[in-house]
Amino acid sequence: MKIGLFIPCYINQFYPQVGIATLELLEKMGINVHYNPEQTCCGQPLANSGMEKEALPIYHHFIKVFGDYDYVVAPSASCAYHVRKHYDIVEQSTKVVHLRQRTYDLVAFLTDVLKVEKIEAKFPYRVGLHQSCHGLRGLRMAQSSERVLPHFSKWEQLLTQVEGLELVDLDFPDECCGFGGTFAIQEPAVSAKMGRDKVRDHLKNKAQFITSGDMSCLMHLDGIAKRQKSPIKTIHIAEILNHSA
Repeated sequence: MKIGLFIPCYINQFYPQVGIATLELLEKMGINVHYNPEQTCCGQPLANSGMEKEALPIYHHFIKVFGDYDYVVAPSASCAYHVRKHYDIVEQSTKVVHLRQRTYDLVAFLTDVLKVEKIEAKFPYRVGLHQSCHGLRGLRMAQSSERVLPHFSKWEQLLTQVEGLELVDLDFPDECCGFGGTFAIQEPAVSAKMGRDKVRDHLKNKAQFITSGDMSCLMHLDGIAKRQKSPIKTIHIAEILNHSA
């Protein structure tokens, strides 16, 4: 398999360690990973702001850069969801259909494609899992509370394999953190209130770290925690799964 590694804008700019952890983790799995330096944004910020037509050149560039890979993997359910679900406005050539079907969030790629059953990682801390909206309700990577079906979680499936890690039970495990991309800009008061509620839930249940598959959510929660001078820390799930000490 030839895997194209897509690194979202905010990870590239602010959290490069998450991109590095993703690359190292995939290479540990014996995967041939290629990072194309011509990659740019997937176009989600423009589309979320009601400017999807203006985002079309970005879509076409993404297709040009990633269209020939067997799979495209991103440490972001949000970006993976956008490519899979919102590139429907582009002419559905064979390449576009292939790209939409083969673009995966990192965790979904590990569980659904590689069928990983053993993670060689250690992380001896109490961890609260934040299930991002795009991953939970968009990509269906876990069971949401409003659906009366058996419980499952692809994030938990991997985290429970990490030596020493203790997943904490949250009171509200699938509520939005309030980030929502441009929602945090358009409705800052509501966004901040939702974020504070989310941090409080993790603190109440004695989590030492909050993890998620979306660094955008973690960026929001980390900012709130730091403003409150809270001891809780945030860490992307790729960093945990790649952690060996």
